[in-house]
Amino acid sequence: MLFVNPRSGDGAATRNRVVEQARERGVEAVILGPGDDLRTRVQEAVADGADAVGMAGGDGSLADVAAVAVAHGLPFVCIPAGTRNHFALDLGVDRQDLPGALDAFTDGVERSIDVGEVNGRVFLNNVSLGVYGEAVRQAGYRDTKARTLAETARMVLGPGGRMPSLRLTDDAGREHARLAVLLVSNNPYALNGPGLGTRPTLASGQLGILVIDTPGERPHPPGRAWSAPHLEVQAPAALHAGIDGEAVELVAPLTFDARPGALRVRISARHPGASPAARIPSPSSR
Repeated sequence: MLFVNPRSGDGAATRNRVVEQARERGVEAVILGPGDDLRTRVQEAVADGADAVGMAGGDGSLADVAAVAVAHGLPFVCIPAGTRNHFALDLGVDRQDLPGALDAFTDGVERSIDVGEVNGRVFLNNVSLGVYGEAVRQAGYRDTKARTLAETARMVLGPGGRMPSLRLTDDAGREHARLAVLLVSNNPYALNGPGLGTRPTLASGQLGILVIDTPGERPHPPGRAWSAPHLEVQAPAALHAGIDGEAVELVAPLTFDARPGALRVRISARHPGASPAARIPSPSSR
């Protein structure tokens, strides 16, 4: 069964006739309305006997459907009908070939990948706190991302700004008591080279963790990146976060965990099946 958000990606699913092409492949397609609760609809479909579930929409919607697939051990299909489709890129789904992505239902290659969890909530890409967590709540974020991030940074880091107080201890045992940015990802991102900003693998069993301290807060280098299967973050109050691009409020303390191999995914045999970072040859193979 495929769930379709016709509003995602400025109507990408409608432009590409995703519903019609899914039905031609024998896949039942459900078009979501403005008042639908996505997780409830997916859970009802599973109760009625769905043996595979997919989502045509943005990353936040993909995570909702994937969470139900994880809970029931069902295969999951990603149809990249959102605006940026970051998960599809790292999964190796061709973001320009929505009809071809539907072939995952009928002749897809299956493998298991990790998911991340924060306080029991599944995420596929990342959880962002600090400047980004505040920015994603702003009305102009989706249309003018860079400008909204810059304006939010000035607002919360400038004189009189109210930056949320986040505390954690990094892999070197150093405490970070006031962070400007905390990014926790489902597997680490490549931070340099041609694959910058994509994940070389979705099956390392590790979270990627990136911290940037508030300017002037510490004399040591202001940023650090490492990986770990678990992370705890302390805060005195609830926190604004961006989870797979969606604005969410989280109650502290925050507990992050990697769940190795928790999600079965199917990908069209005609699609790359790996992220740009994973497709870059290693120096020894050149």
